[in-house]
Amino acid sequence: MADLTALFNNHRQSIWLDNLSRAQLNDGSLAGRISQGVRGLTSNPTIFAKAIQGSDDYDEQFNGLIASGVTPVDAYWHMVVDDIQAACDAFAPLYDSSDAIDGYVSVEVAPNLSRETDGTLAAAQELHNRVDRRNVMIKIPATVEGLPAIQSMIAEGRSVNVTLIFSPERHQQVMEAYISGLEQLAMDPTADLSRVASVASFFISRVDTEVDQRLGSSDHDLCGTAAIAQGRLAYNNFLVMFSGPRWEALAARGARVQRPLWASTGTKNPTYSDVLYVDKLIGPDTVNTVPESTLDAYLDHGAMRRTVDTDHEATMRTLSALSQAGIDLDDVSDQLEREGLASFAASFDEVIDALRNKAG
Repeated sequence: MADLTALFNNHRQSIWLDNLSRAQLNDGSLAGRISQGVRGLTSNPTIFAKAIQGSDDYDEQFNGLIASGVTPVDAYWHMVVDDIQAACDAFAPLYDSSDAIDGYVSVEVAPNLSRETDGTLAAAQELHNRVDRRNVMIKIPATVEGLPAIQSMIAEGRSVNVTLIFSPERHQQVMEAYISGLEQLAMDPTADLSRVASVASFFISRVDTEVDQRLGSSDHDLCGTAAIAQGRLAYNNFLVMFSGPRWEALAARGARVQRPLWASTGTKNPTYSDVLYVDKLIGPDTVNTVPESTLDAYLDHGAMRRTVDTDHEATMRTLSALSQAGIDLDDVSDQLEREGLASFAASFDEVIDALRNKAG
């Protein structure tokens, strides 16, 4: 049986929960997860759409907001912010006891802004101010347009979860945005860099789903290898990026590394292990955000050994073999980014439409 506290103590990997609902906040289940060793929480538009549409837990607040003249869109954000604030408060003791390493709760800007730098930055600033919690992370998609907004948020001393990363190359750009933002912040001699946190959310299982389909055969030797290989390459790049004189100058001011966060780690192929994307990516200064079912499976029979960087040469051989098999991972990442953005936008539009209908 896996032990989340031992995982952190032995390997410095934090398990975060990829789910949030008002029921979890009210019935004590989130507190129970924290007692199990969960060290943070992530949300996204799809998670909130399911929470709001899948229960009547929000009806009283929603009806009151509508009666007071609030629009359905604004009512949505009122409800989201309330849940995020409550989750931040639940994790606040861990945030304090971990010296701001963990205890973070992530909330995403409106997905229709993903191709707008200025709009993303303005929305991220507003959402950060509105939640008004030390341990909130604002999620910003890692689009080309999002990168300057990410850098600006960091330069302002705000914590950011950079989401929807599908390639090591984009991950490199995300790390550069983080470090450049810290360098801007460090120009203020009074700035406390130790209280600026960021994770780079590298999506995993969706890569295998797409690559396996392109391989054309479910029994191809390379099925189920692309996602882990890309994650491990990203981790190696992370180790290189956060070393050397440039980083050491920031670390001397208290700066923390931007941890790789393994996202989309629920196994989608039923023939693969239900803890594949947890077991194979364990290593220091990383986060794995998992859905409830994957968390339960990992607690039951997950691994407790370092795996993320055990054989870099094997990782590179796998990536080379994928290329030789005709898999264009750049094209895969471009497609998955488009699909990820579209999925979140569709979830957001769906819940807003449902709220408009409910409001009459």
